[in-house]
Amino acid sequence: MSTEKPVENIILIGMPGAGKSTVGVVLAKILNFDFIDTDLLIQKEQGETLQHIIDERGNEAFIAVEGGVLERLEAHHAVISTGGSAVYSEAAMRHLRDIGTVVYLSVSYDEMCARIENLDERGVVMRAGAELGLRGMYAERAPLYEQFAHINVCVDGASITQNAQNIVAALKCCEN
Repeated sequence: MSTEKPVENIILIGMPGAGKSTVGVVLAKILNFDFIDTDLLIQKEQGETLQHIIDERGNEAFIAVEGGVLERLEAHHAVISTGGSAVYSEAAMRHLRDIGTVVYLSVSYDEMCARIENLDERGVVMRAGAELGLRGMYAERAPLYEQFAHINVCVDGASITQNAQNIVAALKCCEN
């Protein structure tokens, strides 16, 4: 895990329910950065919800669409919230690492399950197979998040504001 990246943008990655979008908005306000939610960029570009793309085209097609959107993303002084499946595109993750500091919002399996509501409507890619469910998805993705992150911040049990402040503190530590 490298921590030498200057803070041009802050890219949030993590499990569904980790708080990437909600913490991202607060973090952007604290830092006076723009906020970009890549799930919304995908929906705008495709003209349909994430769940509809997954239902109609399948997981791999969704991953390709998401990867393309992330690879083309250009931003300056922005907090960027990615979808949980962003780590399935190595090219997209390399691009995100090139344009900013990638922060993994790590959450325990139990906390993730407690936070997720309406799983069937959220647009969650279950690539590990439906038979493995959330546990399989968690086991598959956790090492990928760790691989691509510059910084890891545990978000279990903390408020949105506290998580944003913890990210700011972690970013300052990495600058020194």
